[in-house]
Amino acid sequence: MKAEGEVGKPLPRIDALEKATGLAAFTTDLKLPGMLHAKVLRSPYPHARIVSIDTAEAEKLPGVRAVATYKNTTECHFNSSCSEANPPAVPVEDEQVFNQELRYVGDEVAAVAADTEETAKQALKLIRVEYEELPAVFDPLEAMKPDAPPVHPCFIGNNIAGMAKLPMGDLEKGFAESDLILEERFKLSVVKHCQLETQAAVADYSASGHLTVWSTTQSPHPLKNLLAKLFGMPASRVRVLNPPYIGGAFGSHVGMSGKAEPIAAALAILAGKPVRFVYDRKEDFIASTTRHSGYITVKLGAKRDGSFQALYLNAVLNTGGYANAGPDVTAVLGVTNISIYQIPNVLYDGLCVYTNTTTAGAMRGFGNPQGNFAVESTVDMMAERLGMDPMELRLKNVMTPYAPWLPPYPCATCGLAECMEKGAEKIGWTDRDRLKKTTDSKKVRGIGMAAGTHLSNSWPFAVEFDNAYLTVMEDGSANLAVGVPDMGQGIATTLSQVAASSLGIPMDQVSIVFGDTASTPYDIGSHASRTLYSAGTAVEAAGRDAKQKILEFTAEQLKADLKTLTLENGMISVNGEPCMTIGEAAHLIHRANRQIIGIGQTVPFNAPPWH
Repeated sequence: MKAEGEVGKPLPRIDALEKATGLAAFTTDLKLPGMLHAKVLRSPYPHARIVSIDTAEAEKLPGVRAVATYKNTTECHFNSSCSEANPPAVPVEDEQVFNQELRYVGDEVAAVAADTEETAKQALKLIRVEYEELPAVFDPLEAMKPDAPPVHPCFIGNNIAGMAKLPMGDLEKGFAESDLILEERFKLSVVKHCQLETQAAVADYSASGHLTVWSTTQSPHPLKNLLAKLFGMPASRVRVLNPPYIGGAFGSHVGMSGKAEPIAAALAILAGKPVRFVYDRKEDFIASTTRHSGYITVKLGAKRDGSFQALYLNAVLNTGGYANAGPDVTAVLGVTNISIYQIPNVLYDGLCVYTNTTTAGAMRGFGNPQGNFAVESTVDMMAERLGMDPMELRLKNVMTPYAPWLPPYPCATCGLAECMEKGAEKIGWTDRDRLKKTTDSKKVRGIGMAAGTHLSNSWPFAVEFDNAYLTVMEDGSANLAVGVPDMGQGIATTLSQVAASSLGIPMDQVSIVFGDTASTPYDIGSHASRTLYSAGTAVEAAGRDAKQKILEFTAEQLKADLKTLTLENGMISVNGEPCMTIGEAAHLIHRANRQIIGIGQTVPFNAPPWH
């Protein structure tokens, strides 16, 4: 079987047996000698200041090994999304591991590490805290009023954590030239991921000053850098890894959705022992990020023939007590939803607003679903007012390659129209009225249609690059090292397929290490539908690099023209004639005191074709 057949070939997942038999390892499965268990005391108030905190009685409880508060842990401010924003964007660093001012019900007050979870829970009850309740605000529109209580002292007067404004054309002119104008307002609800594995971390601080954190994070390398910053350590002394799997994510584990990692690390440093901290489901709901709620206003202008003339899109998003990824989500909501259709006059106004509610952050679509719900609902309403088929209205205005749009790169290709047409055929769009015929008056069925566009990486909003190392072993097999985690999407299998195909060896000759900062090159992580596209491109480059080095060595040994050599399915051929296996070549390379390591790096242009 030829190696290029590895990509696109159906085969069992590498992790299938482990997961089917319950042998796959997750953070919550980890047990270390002498490991302690952590629990957190959380704020009972939406907004309060800690006047005093006394942990003496908790510390005296037998089995308690450490108690952490804002008084004895790092005061460093950070942004828990771990985003490495591209200039001029700057992450809003408004969080601390423990805050003296608490900004939502569930904010961290103190943490205890004890021999057992039960002991840690008992210790929490012994911590004496005096709170000063502060005025709170829960709705982003109310929070923007001049007299609203400030969630953060430096945001007095508006509570705005971030904003985005994206103009194109002349909006006023576009609406003036429209025959029909619709303006609709939509309210967005809070949505929670409810992934299988809650936030979890196990931290170990060695006597030599090295911090190791096993984590559910989708972003091991960025998290490593953040932990190094928080605890004043060189990044080389911090290791973050998945153990190796994550039990689902959907954005809930991007960066630090909660604070399991720094709390476990702080307690491990204080106690001198490994510490395990696993959120229960209630904690995961109230103290890790959600999808952004808020309000969206859509104003759409069109001619009588259905051609769109102007679009005004306004979003006011509730980012909760801390900014996290809120400013980025606000920007993505706008960019994606003004890029579906060709509209000459567009303005997007987006605001990300603090309130005294659970912090919002990354969740599937990263703001796009909220905007799409509003825009596409309005398009359906416009179709009804114009008396047009909703699909025909969309096809009339759909984006086409190289049409003018706002993003800072061209829309090189676009298959959205073809996608809608094929989808309509498959669901019986033209005959959809048949579904209304039913003998049960309590049940009504229908078919709807909506169009959308999304991206497959983080550029241009954040740093976006991937690396891969492919080390050829002495027998010709290969070990792939990539920094992206596997959270259930199957990259352990798919990236191994890419490596096998690009190097030219069978799939069963490739092993993979992933999601470990000590043994893999830097990568921003698994999120934004980017892993196979972005990391896979780096893996493919690493395979080609390793193959080139092997063929160059073999050509030198055989005194053959490099152009006549090929490597396929583990066999090196000259002018199509097999002459040496990759294992034989690898053995010769090893005997020549050389090591073949293929290196791949990619800075991907945005997802082809974005649509």
